[in-house]
Amino acid sequence: MDEQQIMRVFFEIHSNLPREGPGNFDSIKRAFSILPKLNRNPYILDIGCGPGMQTLDLISLTDGKIVAVDNHQQFLDALQKRAVKKSVAERIELVNADMSSLDFKHGTFDLIWSEGSAYFMGFENAIRTWKPLLKKHGYLAVTEVSWTKPGPPDELKSFWDEEYPQIQDIEANRTVIENAGYTLIGHFILPESAWWDHYYTPIENKLPTLREKYKHNPDAIAIIESHDREIDFYRKYSEYYGYVFYIMQTKDQ
Repeated sequence: MDEQQIMRVFFEIHSNLPREGPGNFDSIKRAFSILPKLNRNPYILDIGCGPGMQTLDLISLTDGKIVAVDNHQQFLDALQKRAVKKSVAERIELVNADMSSLDFKHGTFDLIWSEGSAYFMGFENAIRTWKPLLKKHGYLAVTEVSWTKPGPPDELKSFWDEEYPQIQDIEANRTVIENAGYTLIGHFILPESAWWDHYYTPIENKLPTLREKYKHNPDAIAIIESHDREIDFYRKYSEYYGYVFYIMQTKDQ
């Protein structure tokens, strides 16, 4: 199965989902409320926006503008339709770009928002790479999968060693944040509902139909089973890990 076919199956699983990762409006409001002195009309960069549920939630909390970045045009097209429907398209600029090499002028944004996307670059690499794009004393709000309880079972540890070896606990990520030139001003663990309501449950509902469709294609079945396995691990071991919202501010720069 070539890369194009793999991506086709992946997007069959992920198309028309409300979100491309764990999160919900209550968590966005909570994170946003932690920001102490945000400009009244902030200029916000939403990195890895996906289909944009959180982009639209953010725009409802502010009078500012958002640059929404993703490298999958299908997601940007979905966000555009949603923005038009909600009559906020003029306040959202869509940019198809690689999050690891963003071509924005340094010191541009009051706030960078990233739900689940730092994962693809590695947490430390992401927050260091994005920092120059912030204005002096600008803010960065990031969700990052983190250990939330010590002593994970061996099979869970092996799963994350394979999926995301950079996973760390909250205290280790706090140190990363400080060493990268930020002050951590707040953090909290996303509730389990943020994983299920708009992400895992819609995916899980799709899998039986896709499993039947691709029953004679072992490569496609492997992709489907990997999603099933990920969901089962969270159902079984959610007490040990979760997404944590880290809200930070740049130090003098």
